[in-house]
Formats: sequence, structure tokens, C-alpha cells
Amino acid sequence: MAYVNRTNAESGVNLLALRSHNAALVLDLLRTAGEGGISRLELAERTGLTPQAVSKITARLRADGLAAEAGRRASTGGKPRTVLRLVPEAGHAVGLHLDRDEVTVVLCDLTGAVVAERRVPLDLGAGAEAVVESAAGEVEALLARAGVSVLGVGVALPGPLDHARGVLHRVTGFPEWDGFPLRDALAGRLGVPVVVDKDTNAAALGIAVVGSGAGALGGGASGSAGAAGSSAAAGPSGPSGPSGSSGSSGPSSPLESFAYLHLGTGLGAGLVIGGGVHRGARTGAGEFGHQVIQLDGPPCGCGNRGCIEALCLAAVDRGAVGEAARVLGVGAANLVGLLDIDLVLLGGRTVAAHEEAFVRGVGAVLEERARLEGVDDGAIPVRVAPGGARGVAEGAAQLLLAPLFGRGED
Repeated sequence: MAYVNRTNAESGVNLLALRSHNAALVLDLLRTAGEGGISRLELAERTGLTPQAVSKITARLRADGLAAEAGRRASTGGKPRTVLRLVPEAGHAVGLHLDRDEVTVVLCDLTGAVVAERRVPLDLGAGAEAVVESAAGEVEALLARAGVSVLGVGVALPGPLDHARGVLHRVTGFPEWDGFPLRDALAGRLGVPVVVDKDTNAAALGIAVVGSGAGALGGGASGSAGAAGSSAAAGPSGPSGPSGSSGSSGPSSPLESFAYLHLGTGLGAGLVIGGGVHRGARTGAGEFGHQVIQLDGPPCGCGNRGCIEALCLAAVDRGAVGEAARVLGVGAANLVGLLDIDLVLLGGRTVAAHEEAFVRGVGAVLEERARLEGVDDGAIPVRVAPGGARGVAEGAAQLLLAPLFGRGED
């Protein structure tokens, strides 16, 4: 499989070895500058590096094919400044979203832009060997068609799981996955580094990297409180380590504190605190769907009763979407009260089918909680998350891409 290679075929540079902190700072500024580019003087000013250091770094990036000239820009004095930009096609990563009943595979360039994708049915309960083979086959088919080499594969799926080791725990509804080393199994099958994380963490990572620039969160509905509108890698040579918190093609402001709530075939949360994905000491944070809010409630696949996930999905199955939204709102309000976050984002196929109802229902609960608590500036915003149906897969690709820009270190 020559097309599956962690080394860039054109320049011969091992992008995963590009771990210099200063180089990552420069690369991230090139990425966020977009096609318009940025001058060396601006890079020095914004990084705090000396002009000489910036010149050395950019010369190496250009030699490696990661940066190129983007023209000249007038200066306040002297000759026009040469402007540099990131070369998006200099590297690619695969994002793989394993849902309970389908698999989505995307190929992203260095900016995070999707250049190819596939989506096919999948039975997560078919057994580990069958699922790994099916997922690997979809990755190979995508790469064969695209004809590019890749940094690796980021995998996102329902938790709980051990992100650091890439080992699954008792995935709700699929206890047979408990203890399965998915990262090592896929890395051995594909021959590239693999990073495994929960679907909610991957989606949150992707959102955190894109930021709040123009258009990032502009789509979708908004509740009365809001404006309209997510490691450890293992490859053939063993473990290495990107983890947690890049790809917009233009300037953006980071989203520092938010919760991404994903309601699809299950319910979970991705938490971004201080600009980075919060996974917790044992990488188990975000099991939002299994907080009990009704002691005598319906049984949940996790073994408890009255979990938010069970209550939400039962209400949706009855066609009571408004009730499901209010239940989700109660959980969101608990999360807001606990973490004092700035924004709640909603995603997942169930939300996508009823966007306005969920944003309105969750927003109403948060607004009522804020009123009861006497919060002066009102409830925090509730919005539909960007990314749509492939948001989790795009975030999975960022598990490999973000560390190149200094955005994926815990």
C-alpha cells in the first residue's frame, strides 16, 4: 500500500517529526492567515521570535514544501514585504467516524478542508475483526482514489474508551468491545499511525481548531439565548503521541470554553476548557449521557435507569421531540452550572433532524435556569454545531493534524 505512508511523498519530509515548538507556532500562523498569507515581519511580531529565527524556520518550511510565497505586500517604508502561505496539499490525514450503524471516512488537507469522503453502512456489533477489516477497507478505497500519502488515521467512535492507549471500554450497547486494542489493530492493518478518541471529543477538537471566525458558527438555528445561526498514536514503529486540541483556511478566534452535546444513536459530550479538549485523568470525561436524572426512569443500555440518553432517545422514539429537547436542556444546564462554560453546541443526526426544536428547547431551559439564579447577562448561547454530518470525521482527522500546529498537546 504505497499510498498509505506517513512520509510526504513529494518532499520526503516526515511531518510527524516536525515537533519544534517554534516551527509549530509559525505553521499555525501560516494556516490561520489563509491564502492571503503573512509576512516574515508579522510572524516575528506575533510569535515573539527574532527575525533571524523566523527566516530560518520559514526557509526550512519552504524547502520541505510546507510553505510557499503568496506575493508581496506594501510596507510602510522600504521595499514590499514577501508574503508566505501554507501549502495545504503538502500533507493529508484521514478522519474515520465509526458510528453504531455507519462509517464515515474523510480525507483532509493541512487546513482541515475535506478533499474526499465515503460513507457506508456499518454494524458496530458485527465483531471487532469484521469492523476493523471493513473500516480499513474503506480507508484504503478512499486513499486509492485520492492517490496521496497520509500522516495517519484519526478514529472517533462512541465511548467510553482509553484515549491514551487506544483501547475501548464497555461501549454502551456493545459490551463485546470491552478491552479491544482498536488503535493497535488498525495501525497494524493499515501500517500508519492511528489515534483513537471518543466521537464527541473529536468533534469538539475540530470546532476548537476552526474557532469562531466568520462562518464557523453562522449556520443553523439559535435559541432565545443565542445568536442565529476532539492522544496517543501508534504506528508500525510503536507508540508516539499526538493528543487532543486545527484547520481553517482563514483567520479565526479560538473558542475557549464550550460543550459539544452529540445526540445521535447515543448521547455524549465533548468539553473544551481553556481552549483544549478536556479528557480527564483517565481520558473518561464527557460521559454526559449517563448522568441519572430520574431514579425510577427507564433502563439504559449502560445498566443504570433514568439516564439522560435513555430519556432523550425514548422521547424521540415517541415523537415527543420537545420533551427530548427539554431533557437535554436539563443536562446542559447542569453542565453549565458545574463548569461555567460560555457556549453550548448541539450536534448529531437526531439534532440535525430537528434543529430548531432542540436549540429552542435547550435554550429555554438554560434561560429559565439563568433567570432563577439571577444571572445579569442572561443565559449562555445555544447553537447548532458546525460541520454537519461529517463533523465528527473531520474532527477525527484533526487528531493527526492539530499537533503539527501546536494545537494538539494536552
